[in-house]
Parts: sequence; C-alpha cells; structure tokens
Amino acid sequence: MTKLSIAPLLAAVAIVAASPLARAQQDGSPTPVPVISVSASSTATVPNDRLHAWFRVEVDNASAAAAAAEVNQRVARILAKLKALPDAQTSTSGYTTQQIVDKAKPTRWRVTQTIKVEGGDFAAIGDAAGRLQAEDGAALSGLSFGVSDELRRRTQDAITQQAIAAWRARAQAAAQGFGAAGWRTGRVTIQAGDGPRPYPMMARAEMQMAAAPAPVPLEAGSTDVTVSVTGEAILDPMRR
Repeated sequence: MTKLSIAPLLAAVAIVAASPLARAQQDGSPTPVPVISVSASSTATVPNDRLHAWFRVEVDNASAAAAAAEVNQRVARILAKLKALPDAQTSTSGYTTQQIVDKAKPTRWRVTQTIKVEGGDFAAIGDAAGRLQAEDGAALSGLSFGVSDELRRRTQDAITQQAIAAWRARAQAAAQGFGAAGWRTGRVTIQAGDGPRPYPMMARAEMQMAAAPAPVPLEAGSTDVTVSVTGEAILDPMRR
C-alpha cells in the first residue's frame, strides 16, 4: 500500500530587502518589497515494480573467430528465452574481445557480451536466471529493482498538490512570523526527479552460482518518490 507523507523542508527563509524603509523614504527611492524564499516537499513510498537483471556470456578459445561464434550463438539463445518472458524488455551491451597471454597456458582469446532484461514479473525472471546459468552457461552478474516510469509519473501527479499545499502553509507561517499583513506568490519551481538509473548490484558469489544454479531469491523493496516546491512569497506591507 502506498504511504504518503509530507515533509516540509526548512531550506531557506530569508528577507531580501535591499535597504531599510527609513533610508528609502529619505532618499526618495522606491520602498523595497520584502520577499521570502520557501521550500517544501511531499514524498510517497511506493513498491518497486521493475526488476533489472544482467547476464554475462564469456568464452575462451585459441581462435578469436571461434570464441565470437560461440558467444553469438549463446547470446541468441538467451535473448530468445528472455523475450518469451511476460512484459520483458531485453538489450545487449559490453561486447569485448581480448587476447589473454599467460605463461602457463597457450595464448587464447576471450570474448564477452552482457545481456540485460527488464520486466515486472519477478518470479519469471528469477526462474529464468537459474535456467540460463544451467542451460546456456550465462553468469548472473547483477540485479537491481526500481520503479517504472508510469508508476513514478502517477505518484508524482498524486503528491504534487500536497507539495504545493505544504509550500503554501510554510509561506503563510513565515509571513505571519515576519508580521506581514498578507503575501502573494512570486516565482515558483516544482521539481520532480526521475530517480536513479538502474545499476547492477553485483550478484554475490557469482562463480558459485554459475556452478550450481538455482532460482534466485528476490525481495523487491520500495522507492521514495519526491516532489519539491521552491519559490518566492512576496510579503504585503507589515502591520503597524
């Protein structure tokens, strides 16, 4: 269940008056308008609904062409299996070819490619991770949970009004504290971050998992989505 909480930030409340009223009256310059800068935010904690998994295919061979051919075959099989998963998006990256020189062994070539799958069916991806290790020699190199763009936008829309209300309450309290008769809104900025990009958390004991694959235990957790409001509240003349 989504939990909403309003967390006003006491970022900066400062009078931006250039000169005292008495001095302005003496030299005939316009009376400075007091302006306060106020910040507030609203945060919602939502369950992660996307799982990102990274797999690595690596082959050593005396022939670079043979190593590349085997990697290509394995990657093609893995992609076909991952694309068959419900609500799955796949991509490849990190294709490298490296010559390995070792005095104790003949010179060989190592070809490596990374495959990423993203989806909302955690159980299906976790089961596939075990099967890919057993059947295709793929190593699970990382996992990461996150919030889909759609859920993030819906959450931001839901809490934007709460962030604005928190900002107005903060501005009202500040205006009263300064003894102003009232206030009006100046320049205001609403910020809703896109959140961190998925980054692979390295799978623990990767080599052991590759040797003895099993369904991967998963715990999705949650993510905080925040909307921040920062802006100016222009004070009316102070009460006398």
